[in-house]
Amino acid sequence: MFKRDKKAKTAKERNNTNRPEVKPEKKIGSTAKGDKPSAISVRSLNDENSIIGESVIIEGKISGSGNLIIDGLMKGDIDLEKNGLNVGPNGRVEGDIIVMDAVISGQIYGKVNAVRTINITQHADFYGEIKAKSISIDDGAFFKGKIELDREPNRNIETARGLMLKSGDKQNKVSAMPVTESIKET
Repeated sequence: MFKRDKKAKTAKERNNTNRPEVKPEKKIGSTAKGDKPSAISVRSLNDENSIIGESVIIEGKISGSGNLIIDGLMKGDIDLEKNGLNVGPNGRVEGDIIVMDAVISGQIYGKVNAVRTINITQHADFYGEIKAKSISIDDGAFFKGKIELDREPNRNIETARGLMLKSGDKQNKVSAMPVTESIKET
């Protein structure tokens, strides 16, 4: 009577767990002049992403063990020291942030402390302080604040006085008498 269609599949066949897992690409989208990035890259120790969408407003503190993508409004502190943060083009964060890496394309008002890198893209507006081992600010981004590189200088700079004391060379020393003693009144 009825023949089973070869294309029809049972529920078990449709939910087969042996099929390959598809992971989304993590790369920055179009950044031509005037375009906003369509996707942002963040790195962490795992591939788990949490997204705060454009229509979401959060007040409080966020901490966790995965990457965080913010395209909405976040008022409060973020603690993701072992994970990445992405503030998308529509995202806005007001608070202090601790992350492994950060890519900022939206607005930040506060302090950002990254264990590794911070990238401020051309569409970002940043007001506050940054501390990281590596910091990049793309041409066109707005930045008003303080930057501190969390690493040692490439070379030590000694003062002239320190060099003179170190050398101990008497020929290079200059001495002068105070002006008041060297001028005689007549």
